[in-house]
Amino acid sequence: MLAHAMQRYVLLGDCESPHLLKWARALTGRVELYAASTRGLAPGFDALVPRARCLVLDTRPAVEGGNVQVLRALPRLARWLRAVDPAWIHAHYLTSHGTLAWLAKRLWRLRGGLVSSAWGSDILLTPQHSAPLRWVTSRVLRASALCTSDSLHMAECMRALGAGEVMTFPFGLEAMPAATPAKQPRLCFANRLLEPLYEPQRVLDVFAALAAQWPDAELVVANDGSLRPALERSAAAAPWGTRVRFVGRLAADAQAQWYGSARWYLSLPGSDSVSVSVLEAMAHGCVPVLSNLPANRELVRDGVNGVIATGDAAAAAAAMCALADRAEAIAAVNREWIAGHAIFPQAVQRFLARLQALERGA
Repeated sequence: MLAHAMQRYVLLGDCESPHLLKWARALTGRVELYAASTRGLAPGFDALVPRARCLVLDTRPAVEGGNVQVLRALPRLARWLRAVDPAWIHAHYLTSHGTLAWLAKRLWRLRGGLVSSAWGSDILLTPQHSAPLRWVTSRVLRASALCTSDSLHMAECMRALGAGEVMTFPFGLEAMPAATPAKQPRLCFANRLLEPLYEPQRVLDVFAALAAQWPDAELVVANDGSLRPALERSAAAAPWGTRVRFVGRLAADAQAQWYGSARWYLSLPGSDSVSVSVLEAMAHGCVPVLSNLPANRELVRDGVNGVIATGDAAAAAAAMCALADRAEAIAAVNREWIAGHAIFPQAVQRFLARLQALERGA
C-alpha cells in the first residue's frame, strides 16, 4: 500500500470521534481512503476524505440498545461497501462496527479483507455481559485478518476470544510536544470523563489526602459527564474546595496548556486499556498517578516513573509526596519512552506494511 500502488481502504466507525479523525490523518496519502460513519463526521474530516467517499448513516444510537439502530443500517452499508469494493474494511470497536463489517462481508459476500481495532470496553467489558455478545465478539475476531490492540493485556484477552494475529501499539501521539520548562510543582490535572466507569470521585479523594500534605496543592478537572454536578457539590463542601477548578470540555490547545503546566496527572478508572490521555500527559512531562490495572502497569512502574494506586487515597498521596523530589527526572524518562514507543504515524506505517505482507501471503 505504498503511494504508487494505493488501494481502496474503508474506515468504519463513529467518524464524529477524534480517534477516527486521527486514524484518517495517519492513513491519508498512504491509501485511497473512504469512510463509513454510523453517526456523522467530525469537523475537518471532509478535508481528509472527500465527501463523495464518505457514507454517513446518522444512526444516533442510544447509550443502551443503540446497536439495534446500528444494525438497521446494515443493508445500506453493505450496498455502499459493495460499490466501493475496498481491499480492506477497517472496523473500530468490535461489538458494533466490527459486527456490521462481519455481517456485511458474510451476507453480501464482499471481497475486501477485514481488519478490527479494539478500543477497550468492547473487549474488556462487553463480552462479559452476555453469551451472545461474547459469541459475536469472537466471530468478528476470528474473521479478521489482522487485529490491533493498544495494550498487551487487551491483546491477550483478544486471543483468548479467538483472535489470530494481533498487532499491539499504543494509540499514541501524532508528534511529541515541546518540553515545558516551568511546571507548577503542586498542580494536578485530570481529564477523564466524569462518568462512573472513570471513578472521578477517587481523583477528588486522592487530592483531598494530598491537600492535607501540601496546603498549596491545586487540582484542575477537565471534561464533563453525568457525575459533574455531584462532584462539584462534593468539592465545594470540602475545606480544600477552593483549590479545585472544574473547567469542562477543552479544545486541544487549551488541554495542552494544562498538561504543560501540571506536574501531576490523575487517571483512576475502574477499567481501561492504554489511555491516550495518559500518553499525552506523560509526553508533556506530567507524573502519572494511575489505577491498578494491567494496561497501566505496562506504562508505569509504581514508585519508579509514576504511581500505581493500589491502596487507599492516603497511600496514593503519600506515594506522590515521595516522588516529588524526582519529578523532573521522571518526566524526562517518560518523555523519552513516549518518543520511542508511542508516536502514532510510525505505528500506522508498520501496520500498513503488515497488511501488504498479508496480501502477499507472507
